[in-house]
Amino acid sequence: MSSFPFAAVLFDCDGVLVDSEPITNRVLAEMLGELGWPLTTDESMRIFTGKAVKDEADLIESKTGFLITPEWLHGFRERRNEALERDLTAIPNAPAAVRALFEQLDGRIACASGADRFKVELQLEKVGILDCFAGRVFSGHEMPRSKPAPDVYLAAAAALGVDPKRCAVVEDTVTGAMAGVAAGATVFGYSTGESGHSGPEALRSVGAVQVFSDMAELPALLAAHRPVG
Repeated sequence: MSSFPFAAVLFDCDGVLVDSEPITNRVLAEMLGELGWPLTTDESMRIFTGKAVKDEADLIESKTGFLITPEWLHGFRERRNEALERDLTAIPNAPAAVRALFEQLDGRIACASGADRFKVELQLEKVGILDCFAGRVFSGHEMPRSKPAPDVYLAAAAALGVDPKRCAVVEDTVTGAMAGVAAGATVFGYSTGESGHSGPEALRSVGAVQVFSDMAELPALLAAHRPVG
């Protein structure tokens, strides 16, 4: 429909399309425990959700005395990927919402994640929606700066040939929402009240224009949006 208010929709991945954070943080907590920093999965989620592990090397070293190396990160990713292959599920109703918006926008959707590309593509494949994002997956690991910097969203908008101001961004963390706002996009916050997602108030405080709790609502929510002013 020509009246659809956005030229493109840019999705975060973890916590928005796939329920990966409990799995990733279970593995991370196990490995940090091996280094001498005992954490529960919930504690790991509170500390690391929305952030790239490589960017938290100073924090990990301060807690363990261990300097994070490329070899350690490689081992973490291998163990994480094995767990994701085994246990990952989609966020409820996310695949249907993605396909509806893919059709609505003639394919002008992208996945812009802070995670490494292999993980993002593995996850999208696992839940059956990689075809909707073929050629339109963007990793913060490949950008000069990670979220909350806007780089990955700016790259996604540029690749789609769309002004970031005409994009909707779907995020579930404060870090990601800040990245979308910094890119100039309109940010919609997904929050269920469960561990791993930022709360509604926190998302609104950094600029999310609306917060919702069911991905089935997303296509209609975007279609009904009217900018203020």
